[in-house]
Amino acid sequence: MELSAFSVLDGHPTPSENSGRYSEVLDLAMVAEAAGLRALWIAEHHFHSGGLCPSPPVLLAAMSQRTRRLRLGAMVSVLPFHDPIRLAEQYAMVDRLSNGRLDIGLGSGYIPMEFEGFGVDPSTKRERFDDGFDRFVAALEGRGFRAPGGGATEHRLNVRPVQQPHPPLWIAAQRREALPFIARKGLSIALIPYATVRDVAELAEEIREFRAALPAGSGAKVSVAAPIYCLRDRDQGLAALQRYLDSRRATQSAFYEAKVRADPRWAMASAIAESGLALVGPPADIVGGLHALRRAGADEVLALVDGGITDAGQLRESVMSLGSAWAAETGK
Repeated sequence: MELSAFSVLDGHPTPSENSGRYSEVLDLAMVAEAAGLRALWIAEHHFHSGGLCPSPPVLLAAMSQRTRRLRLGAMVSVLPFHDPIRLAEQYAMVDRLSNGRLDIGLGSGYIPMEFEGFGVDPSTKRERFDDGFDRFVAALEGRGFRAPGGGATEHRLNVRPVQQPHPPLWIAAQRREALPFIARKGLSIALIPYATVRDVAELAEEIREFRAALPAGSGAKVSVAAPIYCLRDRDQGLAALQRYLDSRRATQSAFYEAKVRADPRWAMASAIAESGLALVGPPADIVGGLHALRRAGADEVLALVDGGITDAGQLRESVMSLGSAWAAETGK
């Protein structure tokens, strides 16, 4: 199982009016590389302090110039908010700038205020995603395309990614009923179980369901996001996790908020940690939790490392300890 870092660039959890969070996540990329992690993924969000990166390609391009080995990913770019051809152009450039280190996660969006801000009807998001996905992939692969509604001229991107036919693709899912549809495309999937399921056992059920629907011979991977705070002082980790969970609720994060409405104890950091869907504590405890996620079927864990952590030294300690502990356990 691979281990990567993940940041939603939450505003800790109040709005940020300066570039402080961008500097922090650029530093995080260098720390993640030094810690031996596979990748750093970042999320796209708009109009709220729960996520301060409206343009992953811009930030990933900056990261590409500060790292040499670390893979760089978006989890996710929200296709219904974008022209898929423009987005394909941007990611082709990022793959060039990073010398082929880009991973791309795509999703249909889930936060009401973001749809409202863009004037997008949420009921149309799946149709928009399906149409945008086909055009996005076709453009990255170098296939010809015409303007929406038809056009006299067929066009192709003049910048192609290093990775052929395109960088690796993931689709993020928070609805269980979406799993077989994604699987039938043979694409890798990203899950955010702390926001959607009760425990690691239910996560394992979802992963088995996904794999059962994959085409024969598919190499699709399952990536699982989990808040992880590798700190000897467990109380500090729980406090950071609570700040992160509070910031998620403040964004109207639809799936997590529904989970909390169904059972208010899920608003508490202690309950999420006890479920095994967030890992908090010293290295030995974290390694045990990672093995549980591996047994559930995860091919990669996306460690949400900076949500709710406000001290740069504490963040560096957590990430370096996490990388060292997993390397010692796996021999990588």
